[in-house]
Amino acid sequence: MDKIKVVIVDDTEETRNNVKTLLSFEKRIEIIGEAENGEEAIFIVKESKPDIVLMDINMPVMDGIKATEEININVPETAVIIMSVQGENEYIKKAMAAGAKNFLNKPFSSDDLITSILKTYDIESQRRQKSNITKVKEEVKSKIITVFSTKGGVGKTTLASNLSVSITRAAKKRVALVDLDLQFGDVAIMLNASIKNTISDLIKEINQLDSDVMEDYMVTHFSGVRLLPAPIKPEYAEYITGAHVEKILNTLKEHYHYIIVDTSASFHETVLQALDMSDKILMLSTLDLPTIKNVKSGLDVMETLHYPKEKINIILNKASEQFGIKYKDFENTLKHQIWAFIPEDSQTVITSANKGFPFVMTRTETKVAKAVLSITNDLVSEKEAPEKEKSTVKKLFGI
Repeated sequence: MDKIKVVIVDDTEETRNNVKTLLSFEKRIEIIGEAENGEEAIFIVKESKPDIVLMDINMPVMDGIKATEEININVPETAVIIMSVQGENEYIKKAMAAGAKNFLNKPFSSDDLITSILKTYDIESQRRQKSNITKVKEEVKSKIITVFSTKGGVGKTTLASNLSVSITRAAKKRVALVDLDLQFGDVAIMLNASIKNTISDLIKEINQLDSDVMEDYMVTHFSGVRLLPAPIKPEYAEYITGAHVEKILNTLKEHYHYIIVDTSASFHETVLQALDMSDKILMLSTLDLPTIKNVKSGLDVMETLHYPKEKINIILNKASEQFGIKYKDFENTLKHQIWAFIPEDSQTVITSANKGFPFVMTRTETKVAKAVLSITNDLVSEKEAPEKEKSTVKKLFGI
């Protein structure tokens, strides 16, 4: 078995010696060099091309963040693990942005250090093996559909999840579902998906991201939908930027025919990036005044961003005129036609969410499922025959 070649970078000799002592218990690891600043580290790494670099952050001459960036660009086959006594989120964020594959807080145990090295090495080895397999890539005509609202609780996640499953079944195409509600995303729960990695894990490899790396982080739902889950902890959301989202969506476009994006009820930079890149925005609303006010404000923002009207489809969820607001008044207020109606069916929707089985699969006879299936048919046919004239207003209660 080949040994894992490691270089230790720290400006304190005592720290380097301590790390060497901790690693001496693992026969699979071989220390091939050490450096006391970033410049020395870059020189050694270029010459020796180690598998792993253990990099301190605060060093003279050149700090560890700058050195990590240089190594990531010039020796991408070498993985950097940052070591630091500074465990604050800002340091972790900078390390990830520089291309570090892992982060260790000092002081650490021998087990923590060795486990981090072995795990990082295994992931990088698998990535390299996959990238070495030559593949004939098919040309994929991809479409990004973002489900959005400026009001929470209107059913975005329910629609995004069921729509993804419905498109997979109807179009027989590859569908990716991205949970961009980065603090409180529930797509994985809605689909009862078992999570190993999330989007916050993926961004550690953002600089090496390609279709093969992406597939390692996608979770497969039994319907065939591939899911990129939201972070497990809300605080991880701050590590993810609009640039990360752009890279992720562009990578998904290489392989998936449809990319469905679920979002938070905000214009955070990550959401704005998805909206900018979307072919269609499904703007969800209900017929209550607070939601209508927020949706109107959201549409005004989109107008200032010069989004064409045909990019935005208004979907009225839990649709009913019995509470005093008429559909025509709603359209006049928003200055948009209602593109689709989804009827109220709390029993079907809540039962589906609690069991983790999309109602478009298990309750296809219900009006709410038929409404989503009709939306699916419009989106699929619109992609395959965009020149065909379609009616944008559909009352689905009688299906």
